[in-house]
Parts: sequence; C-alpha cells; structure tokens
Amino acid sequence: MTGPQPLRWHRPLLWFAAVMGLLALVAAVGVLVDDRLVVGSPAWLKPFKFAVSMGVYAVTLAWLLRAARRARRTGWWAGTVVALAATVEMVLIVLQAVRGRASHFNQGTPFDEAVWSLMGNMVVVLWTASLVVAVVVAVQRGGDPVLKSAARLGFTLSLAGMLVAFLMTTATDEQRAALDRGETVGMVGAHSVGVADGGPAMPVTGWSTTGGDLRVAHFVGIHALQALPLLALLLAAAARRRPDGPFGAPRAARGLVRAAALGYGGLIALLTWQALRGQPLLEPDARTLLAAGMLAVAVAAAAALALRPGNRAPIAAAPDPVPAMVGR
Repeated sequence: MTGPQPLRWHRPLLWFAAVMGLLALVAAVGVLVDDRLVVGSPAWLKPFKFAVSMGVYAVTLAWLLRAARRARRTGWWAGTVVALAATVEMVLIVLQAVRGRASHFNQGTPFDEAVWSLMGNMVVVLWTASLVVAVVVAVQRGGDPVLKSAARLGFTLSLAGMLVAFLMTTATDEQRAALDRGETVGMVGAHSVGVADGGPAMPVTGWSTTGGDLRVAHFVGIHALQALPLLALLLAAAARRRPDGPFGAPRAARGLVRAAALGYGGLIALLTWQALRGQPLLEPDARTLLAAGMLAVAVAAAAALALRPGNRAPIAAAPDPVPAMVGR
C-alpha cells in the first residue's frame, strides 16, 4: 500500500512567476528611462502591471495545486496551459511596448489587429484552464475546511472578475458611430466609460479620474483568489493563538470567510456598476454610496451571524493551515 504523494509546487507556474518578477524589474526601469507614451501612459507601465499581477496569480495557482491528490495530472496540465497562455500574452504585451504601440483594442494595422486577436484568444484559453484548476481544487478531500472554502469562493470571484474584461472589448458609442459611417477605426473597445482612454488618471494604476474605468472591478475581482485565502490564513493564525477565542471554531471562521466573499462579490458588482455609469472611482454619487452602505450592512450582518454563540463552541485544537489549501 503506497503512502501519500509528496507535496510538489507546480514548476511551470513557478518558472513563469520568476520570469514575471524579472520582467517587472525591467519594466520598472523602462518606466523611468523611456519617455514614450502609449494612450497617455508610459509605454512600459502596462508590462509592469501585468507582470506583477500575472506573477502573483501564477504563484497562487502553484500553491493551490501543490496539495492536489485527486485529478492531479489534470491539474498539472491545466496549470501548464495557464503558464503557456500567460507567456504568450506577456510576450505580445512586451512586443507592443517595445514598438510603442497599444496592445489592447488596437486595430490600427493588420499586424496590430493580429496581435490583439491572438491576445483575446489567449485570454479565453487562460480563463478556461483556470476554471479546470478551480474544479480540481474543489474536488479535493480532507484538509482545512476554512481554507478549502476560501479557495473555492476565491476562485469563483476571480473567474467572475476576469469576465469583466470582456465588457471592455465592445466598441464605444463614438467608435460604433464611426464604424457605421464606414470609417476606419484604430481602436475598438476601451477601458474607460464616458471618456476617452488616455485622459487624466491615477498614478501607477492608470485608472481614469474623469470617467468610469472597468479595470477597477477587473483588478479587484482577479485578486479575490489571494484575498480570501489570506483571510482564512489570518483566521487560522488567530485560532492557534487563542483556540477558545471567537475564531477557534471552524464553523465560525468558515462563516466569516463566506461573509467576506459576499462583500467581495458585492464590491465587484458595485465597482462594475459604477464604472458602467461613467463615474470615477473616487467620485461616487449618492446612489453608489447608498449601495456601498447597504453592502456594508449586509456583510456586517453575515459576520454577526457567523460569530453567534452557536458557532463559537471551543474546539480541542485550532485548524492546521498546512498544506496551504487542500489535502494532506
């Protein structure tokens, strides 16, 4: 009878993450020394942001897959497809940065259009492979139930956040009108709503300060896969310090993770709604503030239910957060 398989990090994803770390450094230097602008932003800013985000995402997937027992080969192949698709995506983003051309929505030349089309296809492949990884993680048995719940909910919200990007690919009203007139349009799609891309923006993120920006909800959604498991780890650490405290019972901790997921999902929806109304992130109107307040009340109520006395019975030992997400 064979013993349990050793825990192994997913190497292709780790190699990709390491390359993204190096690329982030190169791109940061590029932002400082290259004064070219692409759609109003430094040419190397997009490679920098994508390298950081993609690198963090890859490390997280490698962490999730390290403890897989069931469907382990399927998980390995899905993770490898994510790494390959993300590599192609990053190569194209860097290529356009070197050329001083926009990588997203650019249909100015046949070559630019081909680059953008290939990028779109890679995003679909990456999303589908990520969904397979999510299923593999979800079917694992054993392990810390709080972390498993956080991983499943984080994946669900992350995949939803990725889908927000597809709202950016539709033509704006101005672009659609030009197309209807038979004019050649260099860009089809936009990050901003109500204003043109490339206008006044927040530092580093590049999010519009004069109109809506769908990248906000997209960014927040993608990183639910880090935020919710991190919360579960913090709750586990608190439980280890005080097993008889409010977080010592897995049922209460799991309830708090679910409350956080409710708030996180509501935040993605709220940010998407705000952006689609052409409203800058830092200038919410009364309706946005009212919706935010209602969401905060709902999350507070869910957290209070999670911490009700019936869920806080002390346990003999605090949850063990290792291995990170699932399995033993």
